[in-house]
Amino acid sequence: MLFNSFVFLFAFLPVALLGHWAVERLKPEWRLPLLLILSVAFYGYWDWRFVPLLVVSVLANWLIAQIFVQSGRDMLIALAIITNLLVLAIFKYWNFFAELANTVPGVHAPLFDIALPLGISFFTFHHIMYLTDLKAGRAPRYDLVRYGLYIAFFPQVLAGPLVRWSEIMHQFDERPYERSDAEERFARGLMLLIAGLAKKVFLGDALAAYVNPIFEMAAAGQAISVGKAWQAMLGFTFQIYFDFSGYTDMALGLGLMLGIVLPQNFDVPYRSVSLQDFWRRWHMTLSRFLRDYLYIAMGGNRKGLAVQIGALFATMTLGGLWHGAGLTFVAWGALHGLALGIGVLWRRAGLTMPKPAGWVLTMLFVMLTWVLFRATSFDAAVRIYEGLIGLGDPEFAIKWRTILVAALVATVGPTAWMLVHRIPPRRWIAAAFAILFVVVLFKIGDDANYEFIYFQF
Repeated sequence: MLFNSFVFLFAFLPVALLGHWAVERLKPEWRLPLLLILSVAFYGYWDWRFVPLLVVSVLANWLIAQIFVQSGRDMLIALAIITNLLVLAIFKYWNFFAELANTVPGVHAPLFDIALPLGISFFTFHHIMYLTDLKAGRAPRYDLVRYGLYIAFFPQVLAGPLVRWSEIMHQFDERPYERSDAEERFARGLMLLIAGLAKKVFLGDALAAYVNPIFEMAAAGQAISVGKAWQAMLGFTFQIYFDFSGYTDMALGLGLMLGIVLPQNFDVPYRSVSLQDFWRRWHMTLSRFLRDYLYIAMGGNRKGLAVQIGALFATMTLGGLWHGAGLTFVAWGALHGLALGIGVLWRRAGLTMPKPAGWVLTMLFVMLTWVLFRATSFDAAVRIYEGLIGLGDPEFAIKWRTILVAALVATVGPTAWMLVHRIPPRRWIAAAFAILFVVVLFKIGDDANYEFIYFQF
């Protein structure tokens, strides 16, 4: 079920909140089992056939962790991580690699119609983070309920944020409604949920209507005019931001309402003055995962310049592949890795750049590479690029009003998290958010609801 759906907002969420409040007050020892049951039910609403995959994944990894703690055999952790990656590869990448193999003469790899379980990339990475830290002696052993909730907690199971065990496990043992600021936290969580809904419905979905038809035209082989190409590139730049950051705001808000503080995932990324700065602000929990569990493991910046640049390129290329089973995603990641490597060389040479110029170059690079990320093929991306430089129809009509509003909100305003936590407690503010929520509901009722972009990853 979508966060921006009536079944979630008027059925699942009220039941979850009332049940959570009741057990926290009357039977606090039932709080975590209830949250786990709710999380599995939420996941199963999408497709009950994938519930066994989630349950078996939790059970298997938890059992291996218990056996490792008792035996101390490092090989168990290595095998568990490899198995997790193999399961991910089968569901997400089998046909991708089979099609690549079939380009080799004499090879006939079979293709299968395999449905992609929602959230599999995210809960696989959660397993990897915990098991890696357990092997390194940084993570303790947990009981099955706590570990299962760490993996399946419903606000973040489908599209993150990627949460380290150390950020959330200690919160499971708290009594959130006994805190002195419990009511304030709940209220700010509700405001954050409403703000995320508004970003998704009024900006992300509105821009999708501008963007999707143009990329569909490019995929169908049609020439793209200058105006449509720029509309597609600019529109998607802000669509993906408001779609994904809106989801994250909702996840963080739901977490606060349930007494859990989840890590932030965005910090006004379109203000970045370098690509390195961008990746410190965009999808921050993924950037942190790639840095700590791939880049540093490959040597990072500890083994010389050549290793550092190679590790950056490999990390970002794999990060691109993580986003989707397609060569366009690989190319997107590789270009970011290459550009980050150039940035390292630039800084090593002692060169500087004025911040305005750095911002312009960073935004141009990010926007141009978003075309690769969104296009369904290289041919479709080339048609958009041709339109951008005027090789197609010179017509320059562009729907700019929503794009302009989105650009201003994304670059000038604070993040929703910062805004919600800076707002003083006032009745008129509560009334304003209530009105905004009602308007959002009317909008949801009038329009088709778009799935969140990152659900496909």
